Amino acid sequence: MTATREQQLVRAFAVLADTMVDDYDVVDLLQTLVETCNDLLGTTASGVLLADDNDELDVVASTSEASRLVEVMQLSASAGPCIESFQTGRVVSVPDISRSPEEWSKFRAKALDLGFNAVDAVPMRLRDHTIGTLNLLRAETGELPEDDLIAARAFADVATIGILHERTLAESSRVRQQLQTALDSRVLIEQAKGVVAYTRRISVEEAFTVIREYARSHQARLSVVAQAIIERTLEL
Repeated sequence: MTATREQQLVRAFAVLADTMVDDYDVVDLLQTLVETCNDLLGTTASGVLLADDNDELDVVASTSEASRLVEVMQLSASAGPCIESFQTGRVVSVPDISRSPEEWSKFRAKALDLGFNAVDAVPMRLRDHTIGTLNLLRAETGELPEDDLIAARAFADVATIGILHERTLAESSRVRQQLQTALDSRVLIEQAKGVVAYTRRISVEEAFTVIREYARSHQARLSVVAQAIIERTLEL
């Protein structure tokens, strides 16, 4: 029997909650988050930006290379909905990217070129502390349905709590260290994706699927598997 939308949402929250265990993998948590948004919220692509030690945002998880390119463009221009959401701690919705502010021109041009026409940036925050943003890109113009936006905010909240892992703001140095570890892990994973894509003659996205499936089937951290691939001690 096909599960109802409510049942799918409950299961999604259960999957996200299951990642919040000792020594969990932050990158895997966030990858699960963006894939869940694509599956249940009707987004074309989703991505997560996290802040590093200098409060500069970088891409940690995305559902496609296209969404990653858009976010990188935002970062290089220091302007866009994700940047504004992070700085203000508020949801920033752009139902028609072609009508976005002029100061977002570089982001607008890149997004439209890649086929994205609407975006919602949801802050990942706990009280007054924002650690990043969840970004939902859509091919169609228009507002994201209210129920979907509520679900996206709830997903972002669950992921934020998972990252902070019951640590208080007074322990911010430990939190920042964990975030930095996640960013460093992503660098390794990107390199490993390139290695697997080259050796198998497959796309970068297919390479990531191969790496992730191996990590899960062997109950290993993505970063550990990526390191082994880069060091040529593991061939996939």
